[in-house]
Amino acid sequence: MSNILMRHRAAALLGAAVIVAPLSMAAFAGHDAAAAAGTGPAVAVPLASGASFAPIVSAVTITTVIKADNAGNDETSQLGENSPFDEQFRQFFRDQGIPLPDRAPQQRPAQRAEALGSGFVVAADGYIVTNNHVIDKASSITVTLDDGTQVPAKLVGADPKNDLAVLKIKPAKPLATVAWGDSDTLRVGDQVLAIGNPFGIGTTVTAGIVSARGRDLHSGPYDDFIQIDAPINRGNSGGPLVDAAGRVVGINTAIYSPNGGSVGVGFAIPSDQAQKVVAELMKDGSIQHGFIGVEIQPVTADIADAIGLRQAEGALIAGVNDGTPAARAGLKAGDIVTALGGSPIKSPRDLSRMVADLSPGTSKSLSVWRTGKTRDLSITVGRNTGDQQ
Repeated sequence: MSNILMRHRAAALLGAAVIVAPLSMAAFAGHDAAAAAGTGPAVAVPLASGASFAPIVSAVTITTVIKADNAGNDETSQLGENSPFDEQFRQFFRDQGIPLPDRAPQQRPAQRAEALGSGFVVAADGYIVTNNHVIDKASSITVTLDDGTQVPAKLVGADPKNDLAVLKIKPAKPLATVAWGDSDTLRVGDQVLAIGNPFGIGTTVTAGIVSARGRDLHSGPYDDFIQIDAPINRGNSGGPLVDAAGRVVGINTAIYSPNGGSVGVGFAIPSDQAQKVVAELMKDGSIQHGFIGVEIQPVTADIADAIGLRQAEGALIAGVNDGTPAARAGLKAGDIVTALGGSPIKSPRDLSRMVADLSPGTSKSLSVWRTGKTRDLSITVGRNTGDQQ
């Protein structure tokens, strides 16, 4: 078993649990608000200093179980080991000088496995959000509601780059809802609750604080994780991270562990990022990300001094791929991209994220520093079909 649980696409003999933290219908443009009829207003439960978390837990949690049948999927047999996410996570910690145990030897793939994960309801008529890796390549998905009712679910849409997926069930009655929170207002030290079904043992709530913001694990252009110390383990993936007012401010997605269990280093996708993706998946069933076709790296102080750039900011173009939007726009190796569409680029991460957020076919101005002065180019974004940027 891998000691790094990165976006656990994990197999489990007992099936998979999805914790349901239903969300306010008002957040989803284009979705029928009438589906929330009869559920009452969204719930927010402020927590007094030193008070119990019980009011928040009762307002947020509705337990369900998801069984994602991944029959024939070789990756599930190793509980997420040797997957691209696992290797990226390992490389991140190797880069930081943190030693990691060796993986267990490769074993014969299992014939059938069930994904272990959590999730939450975002609409009263049965829309459920979870991580993409929980249901990736599933041949069938079954949701078990908190009253024991088992309901088949279908995949509405998924976005692997954000590791998010939306499922749909047909509940016998409207499901309760709570509100999305504003993850941008979270501060290091704020109290949070992590809700999920670790190891398939049942609904579990753990408390902690926000340990850090903006963590980049080098797994994609959208890395902007909230780091928390609330214990999360296998099965928590896709479960809600809740603030002290009972609002969902994140989606629990990954942990770092040298021993296979929680050591207080967990990561969640911010709600402000997830909410937009979920709304688009519910509306269209898919998301198209843009790309321009470049290799980029940071601008160091030495590079900035050498080329006469006032500050060590921007994205250095290390290479331009032939036949790409960047090549057609006239970008060259050695250019420093300082702005896209008038928005400043402080780092390669900024450029990657801005480009990925653009729809294919969008034209934008591009400001670059070249031969001691700023030049303005025009670029038309292409469609991302892989890990391009």
